[in-house]
Amino acid sequence: MNLAAIDIGSNAVRLLVSEAVPYRESVDFTKLTLLRIPLRLGVDVFQDGFIGEEKASALMKSIRAFQLIMDIYGVERFRACATSAMRDAQNGEALVKSIFEETGLRIDIITGKEEAAIIYDTHMMESDLDNETRLYVDVGGGSTELTMYCEGKRILQDSFNVGTLRMLQGQVSDDVWNSMKAAVKSSVKGVKNLTVIGSGGNINKLFSISKIKDGKSLSLSQMEGYYKVMSNQSMIERMHEFNLRQERAEVIVPALQIYTSILKWADITEIGVPRIGLADGLIRELYYNG
Repeated sequence: MNLAAIDIGSNAVRLLVSEAVPYRESVDFTKLTLLRIPLRLGVDVFQDGFIGEEKASALMKSIRAFQLIMDIYGVERFRACATSAMRDAQNGEALVKSIFEETGLRIDIITGKEEAAIIYDTHMMESDLDNETRLYVDVGGGSTELTMYCEGKRILQDSFNVGTLRMLQGQVSDDVWNSMKAAVKSSVKGVKNLTVIGSGGNINKLFSISKIKDGKSLSLSQMEGYYKVMSNQSMIERMHEFNLRQERAEVIVPALQIYTSILKWADITEIGVPRIGLADGLIRELYYNG
């Protein structure tokens, strides 16, 4: 069975097509294609409050292209979800309606808590860690989702308007930043053997840059080292030294600031990077829930 997920984020829109094949008591999910387009809807939304005509047109074209690709792969089920930028956009609902009228493709604008639940329920499904305490951190262009599980019970699930594009545009207030800090500190108080797990394009890129073996963790000291170097470089220097696309070179520094701050608040010295995302979660949700 071929399944597809569309993730309309603040920084990029993504199409993931995967093949799901049952094997004994489990299921193998094999990635057939992943297409990422850096539309940066959040640039409009976080500055002006709505998605402008140019980006709205680019989004419509992207959705049409995704439809063609899904048709070529014979996709049987799909789901499309939009996150922070579309949540905040004054014309978000109108744009979703327009896309449906022109393409027949339905887009769900999901809450930050729904976004976090999809991502982290996926990781729980794939890792038998019910007796561990884990803090999941997903950093996007518009928001950061925090979810914490202790012995299989969810004790924190919240979304904060702290994202890489918002930080670049000076749209993150001290109140929101301090609210996220307080949530982390209060949740980890008295907790032992805490594991922090990160997701998002920036942490995945940092993991690749570090050349750490899969299954190993990225250390706080490594991330602080990257932050020190990258924050003192021009964007062109970052692009050249670390082989980054321009839009990644722009957002990776504020992403590092968010991740390292959370690790320090939690008094943890490393972060696991399983390379899961919203699209991966949607694929698994489609298979198991239909």
